Amino acid sequence: MELRALGRTGVQVSSLCFGAMSFGTTADEAEAGRMFRRCLDAGINFFDTADAYGKGRSEEILGRVMREHRDELIIASKGFGRMSDDPNDRGLSRRHLTKAVEASLRRLQTDRLDVYYLHHFDPLTPIDEALRALDHLVRQGLILYPAVSNWAAWQIEKALGVSAREHLARFEVVQPMYNLAKRQVEVEILPMAQAERLSVVPFSPLGGGLLSGKYGTDRRPESGRLIDDAAYASRYGGERYLHVADAVTSYARERGVHPATMAVAWVRSHPGVTAPIIGARDVAQLEPSLAAGEFTMTPEMRAELTALTPSPPPATDRSEERRPGGS
Repeated sequence: MELRALGRTGVQVSSLCFGAMSFGTTADEAEAGRMFRRCLDAGINFFDTADAYGKGRSEEILGRVMREHRDELIIASKGFGRMSDDPNDRGLSRRHLTKAVEASLRRLQTDRLDVYYLHHFDPLTPIDEALRALDHLVRQGLILYPAVSNWAAWQIEKALGVSAREHLARFEVVQPMYNLAKRQVEVEILPMAQAERLSVVPFSPLGGGLLSGKYGTDRRPESGRLIDDAAYASRYGGERYLHVADAVTSYARERGVHPATMAVAWVRSHPGVTAPIIGARDVAQLEPSLAAGEFTMTPEMRAELTALTPSPPPATDRSEERRPGGS
C-alpha cells in the first residue's frame, strides 16, 4: 500500500487508516484480532481509536492485538468524552487531558501515543489551556503529535496562531468528516490544511454505511448503523442522502467496482487527504474498503463522482465566481 507523509512530521503512514471504533462493541476480541491482522497483511500501519469508544474497550482490545507489533505502527487516540460520573472527567481541561492520556496509555499498553486528538471543541476550556496541556504531554514524551477532530477551520487556525505565538507544540493532524454525501470540509478545512501543511485523516468515508451499496431509495435494510444509531440516523436521515447513495452505487456497479471501494477511493484521491479512516464489524465487511488502497481513481472518475453530489457553497458565498471544474 502507498505510504504518505503525515503532514510535516517526517512520519510515513499508509494511505488508509484503520479505525477501531467497533472493537469491543460490534466486533468481539477474536474478530478484532482477525481484522487487525488483515490490515497488517494489506500494508496498513496506521490505527485510530479513542477512549470514548466502548468506554475504553476499543483501546484495551487494540492494545492486546497490537502488542507484538507496536513499534511498527502509528497509533492515534483521542480525549474529550465523559468517562465516568465525575463531572470533571470530560472536556479539554489540563486535568482531564492528563488523566485521559495516562489512562489511554495503560489501556493500549504503550508508553506513548503517536497522534493524540482533541476529540471535540470544548466551549468551557480556553484554547490556550488545552494547547498548554498538549505541549506539556509532548514534553513528557507521552504524546508525539498533537491533533484535533471535529473543530471548525477558524478554531483550528486560532489554535495554530496561539501555538506559534506561545511556542507550543502545534496541531499536525486534523480529523474531519468527509464523504460524497458530506462535503463541507472542502470549503475551508481542506484548503486550510493544505496551506498549513496539516495532515488530514477523514472519518466516515462511507457515511456510516450509506455509501456501501446497502442503502438507496428502494434499499433500506432492517438493521444497520443508520437505523440503529440515533446520531447516524439524524446525520443521514434525509431522502436526499438516499438519492446520493443511489447515484454512487449505480456509478460504481456500472464499472464493476464495489460501491464502498469507490466511495473510499474518492476520499483518498483528494490531494489534501492523507488517509481515510476505514472500519468494519468483521473481515468480510472490511474487504471492499481495503480494496480502495489499491484502486486507481483517475481525475476524470473523481470529477464524475463529484458531479453526482451537490457542492457546498464557497466560504464567501460568491458561487458565481467559482471556477469550472472546481470541487
